[in-house]
Amino acid sequence: MNATRLWTIARLELLQRVRTVSWYVLLGVFALLLIGVTALAYLAYGGWGQSGPGIYSVVVCVTLLLVLLVSPTLSGNSINGDRDAATLAPVQVTLVTTGEILLGKFIAGWITGLAFAAVAAPFLVIATFAGGVDPLTVVVSLVVLVVETGVVAAIGVALSGLLARPLFSVATTYLVVAALTVGTPLGFGLIGAAVASEGTSITRSYETGPDGAPLCQDGVRFCGDTPDSFVCGEWQTGTYRVPRFDYVWWLLSANPFVILGDATPTRFTEYGYPDDLFGSLKLSVRSAQLPPSLEQRWDDCAPGVHLDSTQPTPREIIDETVPSWFVGLAVQVLLAGLLLWGAWARTRTPARSLPPGTRIA
Repeated sequence: MNATRLWTIARLELLQRVRTVSWYVLLGVFALLLIGVTALAYLAYGGWGQSGPGIYSVVVCVTLLLVLLVSPTLSGNSINGDRDAATLAPVQVTLVTTGEILLGKFIAGWITGLAFAAVAAPFLVIATFAGGVDPLTVVVSLVVLVVETGVVAAIGVALSGLLARPLFSVATTYLVVAALTVGTPLGFGLIGAAVASEGTSITRSYETGPDGAPLCQDGVRFCGDTPDSFVCGEWQTGTYRVPRFDYVWWLLSANPFVILGDATPTRFTEYGYPDDLFGSLKLSVRSAQLPPSLEQRWDDCAPGVHLDSTQPTPREIIDETVPSWFVGLAVQVLLAGLLLWGAWARTRTPARSLPPGTRIA
């Protein structure tokens, strides 16, 4: 592996992108979107006295979203696009190895994706200056954003080497990204509902008189403030389905947004709730790990029966559950690595066989 040849491949790939006007138009549209998102985030979080962490987390999440939407187009045709343009074969007959071609194009795709993070930098600085942003949150969230950008770029480059048609490889890259971002929560919801358990509902109601008021014991005319004096009916028992999301919560671990939220440290407001979007994502995913209660008891004749003081606080939920971001990130890296290996085997020369209709030179 020669660093000079590697950077030459990456630089050539980058020059092809920055010379087009559409690239700068895309960055400009992205900047306009961030202006609107930052303004809306300020209005949403500013009234709660926590504008800094809230705006920062929203901007990072939107940046990740746009990287996931744009990167497949930029990297999904990098190899088969050169093959169709008859520019890949002249490079393959030089001293450049197949591994250097793949890694060079991967680096170029990674840098291209990071250009969006660079556009978002001023907005992140604005959110940081708004106050309350933890420096550790900034470091961890940006590291995760950079790594996720690289994973998507690697998947796009790998599929462009595995598949012969550029349009098909771009579409397949979008499908893989959609499977990670949309497919994981969809599977989580459907499978969790399919493996539901049977819950039991036990209820008891008070008896009412002709006027609709509760009947009282010992002939008392009015007992609205003393439920233990009501004339109570019989206990009623029923059953219902309880989704078991605690069985399938791990499906969400490979979701890029879950990785971002779960890996970022969480800070809480004075009311005990997360102060940014990262913490809200983490709380939602971690709550799915808790097994649901399979028995609900409702007694109209017992004072204070509806007040449940056993519910854990958001801090307790996060502290008592297990993080999963490193497992999901390992799955993504493994997937990207296997696809890159397959692309190397398909692109290496001399080729033993090629798909029908594949252009060589």
